[in-house]
Amino acid sequence: MTTNGNPTVKRLALIGIPLAVFVMGLKLLAWWVTGSVALLSDALESTVNVIAAVIAWGAIGYAARPADATHPFGHHKAEYFSAVIEGVLIVVAALLILQEAVPKLWAPTLLEQPVLGLAINLVAALVNAGWATILIRAGRRHRSPALTADGHHILSDVVTSAGVLAGLLLALATGFAILDPVMAILVALHIVFQGWKIISNSVSGLMDHAVDPAEEAAIKQAIATHAEGSLGVHDLKTRQAGSATFVDFHLVVPARMAVGDAHEICDRLEAAIEAVQPGAQIAIHVEPETEKAHGIRVKVERVKP
Repeated sequence: MTTNGNPTVKRLALIGIPLAVFVMGLKLLAWWVTGSVALLSDALESTVNVIAAVIAWGAIGYAARPADATHPFGHHKAEYFSAVIEGVLIVVAALLILQEAVPKLWAPTLLEQPVLGLAINLVAALVNAGWATILIRAGRRHRSPALTADGHHILSDVVTSAGVLAGLLLALATGFAILDPVMAILVALHIVFQGWKIISNSVSGLMDHAVDPAEEAAIKQAIATHAEGSLGVHDLKTRQAGSATFVDFHLVVPARMAVGDAHEICDRLEAAIEAVQPGAQIAIHVEPETEKAHGIRVKVERVKP
């Protein structure tokens, strides 16, 4: 299914903006009441969530635009650019955290009002956990790279918050104030890793990778089951561009087959592929068994958008 005109994807992207601002506010409040550099690092990552939510909303809206003269295959890849930008912002947030945390290694301080601050941060983490689950499920269901990347980023934020809370509780229990900046540095390293994963996955999407093996196997099975009347299929190619799936292959038919009969086989194959890959954009190149006639290759192309 494509995100083109999908109100669910657009609505989730829009809701993510005020929700990200709310969570960021909670984390900044937790830092303000405790003075913890680890909680500050968690809050800094949440500022990236706000920026990423805005970018994702804009990218999803642009990706949903229909194909036009300058973009005949649509604008689906815009979501990958959103995910790349989000990955870069995550790395920037990690650098900011390191800037705050490293000096604290030589001058650590115990937390102020730790119970209140940790309780506030826990609420923020629970909100993020629920929202990340919703985004990841919706992103996979609707094939939205922007929603999926945003969900995974927020999920990494939850892991970060859990680590911060555990580390600060240990610092309070032992009296070792240095655990606060140490946790912040560990958070920064975790964020860099997550940012790199998002960037690498998004760049892969921009390179027009094939659909995953299970989906390709389903497409091949659909073709094999419904290609009756033809002589075979070759040069099957698939690619994923944002929420859109493209399927392209050559269908060989008897040289004397009527155009109408070949057309009927194509219709049957298109319906079968769409049953296993909803919304797929399919191009079938029909070729006669004898590819050359009087030195000219005969080929009819049918494209179903």
